[in-house]
Amino acid sequence: MAIEVGAKLEGKVTGITHFGAFVDLSGGVTGLVHISEIADNYVKDVKDHLKIDDIVKVKVINVDKDGKIGLSIKQAIDRPEGHQPPPPRERTGGGGSGGGGDRFPRGGNDRGGRPFKSGQGKPSFGKPSFEDKMSRFLKDSEERISSLKKNTESKRGGRGAKRV
Repeated sequence: MAIEVGAKLEGKVTGITHFGAFVDLSGGVTGLVHISEIADNYVKDVKDHLKIDDIVKVKVINVDKDGKIGLSIKQAIDRPEGHQPPPPRERTGGGGSGGGGDRFPRGGNDRGGRPFKSGQGKPSFGKPSFEDKMSRFLKDSEERISSLKKNTESKRGGRGAKRV
């Protein structure tokens, strides 16, 4: 049986890895369901969603010239017209402690916790330009360096030595 892109088939999960699951389709043909194609929501561990010997419905999403078959479980699900899958979560970078919420709230704060200031008389439509970001960064850096210098200069008295 020839495997064609777009075909929906049933298969049996034969192996699970940290990056996806291998599914035996028929006649000894095996394809891979990548971890990103298992479910509409975030999949941290494949074993939370699939087990070996599970029967799953998959859609063939690509067939490489070297015979590798890419499969998708989430694309094989028949959804009613107009149904949208949940939007992907915004990535926040860094491992962190999982504190919840966005790293940068919608209020438009930069890394210093201060609100963005619009460019010099320019209307700010959406995101600030690279030049605006750079000038803001340089200004904030200068402010931070000057406050550090103020705080450290007064502490360089010689660690307890008498001043004359």
